[in-house]
Amino acid sequence: MSGQAYGTAATGGPAADAELTVVHLMRHGEVHNPDGILYGRLSGYHLSELGRRMADKVADYLADRDITRVVASPLERAQETAMPIAKSHGLDLGSDGRLIEAGNVFQGKTFGVGDGALRRPENWRHLLNPFRPSWGEPYIDQVVRMTAALDAAKDAARGHEAVLVSHQLPIWIVRSYVERRKLWHDPRRRECTLASLTSFTYAGDRIVSVGYSEPARDLVPPHLLAGAKPVKGKSKAFGA
Repeated sequence: MSGQAYGTAATGGPAADAELTVVHLMRHGEVHNPDGILYGRLSGYHLSELGRRMADKVADYLADRDITRVVASPLERAQETAMPIAKSHGLDLGSDGRLIEAGNVFQGKTFGVGDGALRRPENWRHLLNPFRPSWGEPYIDQVVRMTAALDAAKDAARGHEAVLVSHQLPIWIVRSYVERRKLWHDPRRRECTLASLTSFTYAGDRIVSVGYSEPARDLVPPHLLAGAKPVKGKSKAFGA
């Protein structure tokens, strides 16, 4: 497939001869949210029509991959994103609560210029510690649950590929952890656009590369790509 975005095991050492498994972490497609609510873990937020097109496009992109397992966060937007992939491979769609969106105290609120939650002094106490962060689920807790979900998918799809549909922040945090970056960050610099794939290649039980691709980039609203360069596929490999 053109645009392949995952590396191979480093040459030499035990990883070179180990069985390869790829686990793709996919972010869900665009959500219908006309009121601009931070929906977080709230139920009732479904894909927009554009989001469904994104999901179908990624399903087409992955159609000839050796995918044997498809699992999603229990939230509707993730389940709806994963369904076309599961159907195209004749698989049942699984659900894993470890893939859910990060908890956030601002869930259900807006961040508009006029009456947004950040303009209210009673909310400022939640902004005191960006390193934990103080406004939501600790980064390290996200790492623990997301790595567990990745490992479970790797074990279930050994020698093949799996797709896990999750949410931007947990995907970015577990990638940052694997790539040995600080977990606290500027949200505007996350490389995890709508319907993107962050792909972890395992040699045996060890991650040997992380790749990133954007199969539905042409469908992503331009304002969400401001300043971003096109990504056709890239990977970071780790030594043995």
